[in-house]
Amino acid sequence: MTGQPASRRARSRAWAAAMVAAAVACALAGCMTRTSVGRSASSPASTSRPAAGTLPGGKAIWLLTRFALGQLVTDPVIRAELAGSRVYEILQPGQQPLRGVTATPVVTFPAVAELAGALSSGGLPAGTRAVLYDPEAWAFTPADEQGDPAQAAARAAGPAHARGQQFIVAPALNLTTVLAPRSAVPRWQQFLDLELAAKIAKVADVVDLQAQSLERDTATYAAFVREAAAQARTANPGVRVLAGLSTNPPGDAVDSQHLAAAIRASWPTVDGWWLNIPGRGPRCPTCNAARPEVGIAALRSVL
Repeated sequence: MTGQPASRRARSRAWAAAMVAAAVACALAGCMTRTSVGRSASSPASTSRPAAGTLPGGKAIWLLTRFALGQLVTDPVIRAELAGSRVYEILQPGQQPLRGVTATPVVTFPAVAELAGALSSGGLPAGTRAVLYDPEAWAFTPADEQGDPAQAAARAAGPAHARGQQFIVAPALNLTTVLAPRSAVPRWQQFLDLELAAKIAKVADVVDLQAQSLERDTATYAAFVREAAAQARTANPGVRVLAGLSTNPPGDAVDSQHLAAAIRASWPTVDGWWLNIPGRGPRCPTCNAARPEVGIAALRSVL
């Protein structure tokens, strides 16, 4: 419009200049947050996450084995936090949930036939609300499923959803050794290039990114998780995305600071974490001895 009084035009220009200045200040202060598909709307360093290392109470989802949950709840601070959070308790076939702990029982299977058989036979513990399909390049997952984990996940999703179970899939990074055996790029980059998170998210309710092998390098861990989570949410906006952590992965020892840094760097890119406290055994022959104190110290520092 034309013909505005000079004083009004001056006030308008002043108001516009103030808004621009405020926007610039906000950008410099890191006000921008992730977009709806999980990508940062500004640089990774400015992603909105709790200051000074604390997570907002009850916001994160935790996926924990029965053993890990039993160890973590010995600490009263962690027990109180988990009581107000959504917790999935991973059980091996035949295990029963811990008593006195509120959690959603989830039974894990490395092969589609085992998962479908347990569902059809009613072989899940009472109260089971989710099943987890864990395809990896190991002896427990059939070769054809390693060669096409997305198609295998789709076959497992049908019976899981038909029986009212949430369907969780945790594809391992080492599947890339089967899918792209001659690739010279790191496994995590090949995982992204193959878009495995996106393909699996199409049929899953929850996807766990097994990023624990990267937790010694916070920047790489955060970059992988951020991109994989974005792929998953683009394919399925309703999917929940978790990231893997381990107190004692194969290789050099990690400490609580590694885990705490990974948690801070990946929140709120992900909805939560699978914090594992494994011990050496058939399913982890190269794992170091179980170190629950590392997980306890890490959670104490971020809660």
